[in-house]
Amino acid sequence: MNESNRQKKVAQIIQEDFAELFRKQAAESKQTFLVSVSDVKVTPDLSIAKIYLSIFPPEFRKEIMKEILVNKAQYRNFMGQKMGKQVRIIPELNFYMDTTLDDVEKIEKELKGEGENPVL
Repeated sequence: MNESNRQKKVAQIIQEDFAELFRKQAAESKQTFLVSVSDVKVTPDLSIAKIYLSIFPPEFRKEIMKEILVNKAQYRNFMGQKMGKQVRIIPELNFYMDTTLDDVEKIEKELKGEGENPVL
C-alpha cells in the first residue's frame, strides 16, 4: 500500500525533529555515540509512528534503546509541542532498532569468505 502525502509529511517532520533531538542529546552526553533516525513509518490514521534507529557504536545499543523506551512518554510530549498545531492526534511512538547496515556488513563478509559459513 502506498503512503499518502499526509503520512509522508508527518513522517518527515518526526524524522527531522528526532534527528535533531538525538543529535543534541549525544552532544551533551559524556559518552561518544551516534543515534540516527533511519526511517519513520506512520499508519494511515496517523495514530502510530514506527521510528527506526541506528545506534553507533554497537556496544551502546542496548543501553541507549533501553533509555529511549523508558523516556517514550517524554518523547511523545516533545512531539506534541513540536507538531501540536499541525495534527489532531499526536502519534503513539514505537522505537525499533534498524540493523540494516549490520546485515549488509555480514553479507559482504560472507561473500568474501570471511564469515562463519565455509566456502563451498
